[in-house]
Amino acid sequence: MLDNIIQQLPDIMEAAKETAIMVGISVASGIIFGIPLGTILFLTRKGQLLEQSYLFNLLNSFVNLVNAFPLLILIVAVIPFTRLLVGTSVGTVPAAVPLSIAIIPYFARLIEQSLVEVNKGVIEASISMGANIFQIVWKVMFVEARSGIVVSLSNIIILLISYSTIAGVVGAGGLGDFAVRNGYYRYQPDIMLATVFVMIVLVCVIQISGSRLARYLDKR
Repeated sequence: MLDNIIQQLPDIMEAAKETAIMVGISVASGIIFGIPLGTILFLTRKGQLLEQSYLFNLLNSFVNLVNAFPLLILIVAVIPFTRLLVGTSVGTVPAAVPLSIAIIPYFARLIEQSLVEVNKGVIEASISMGANIFQIVWKVMFVEARSGIVVSLSNIIILLISYSTIAGVVGAGGLGDFAVRNGYYRYQPDIMLATVFVMIVLVCVIQISGSRLARYLDKR
């Protein structure tokens, strides 16, 4: 059993690389688009600095709609867009497109909730000192919410590792797809268990690292 695992270790490492690519692209998309979206959601809420009910309701409905979409159906539904964007719908990078679409509104919601937890007194104090919107958001809200944002980021990374398994239906590769194809379908439970073990280790490392960093950043 151990010899079989050692023999396929290079393939497992290649699958881990594919998972890292999918997760990396999707996390980057979540940060680039999810943080601004979540911030706008918070700022346009009722009673906030840029209260705008129409815009909030529009964005809130969009976030709720995408978050409610089953990932497998979303992957299939955005195939034309994926082909338009990267030229093909099969492979590791194309799989990152629907994963990014799925994670952006999810991360935006987490960002919004992190900002909701910021003490209103701190925001009011910065307003009284003449801070503008950019300064309030960047130097006050994000600083106060940084611990929650780190936890949210670690959570979406873990979620994306799980999502990458489902992305195997479009030939994405990755650890989950490798475990199913080479472990389950070929009746090699040792390979499947070894691959799952690698995924568990990855999740644990991310979870522990995220929690420790969040505790370090939490100055309250």
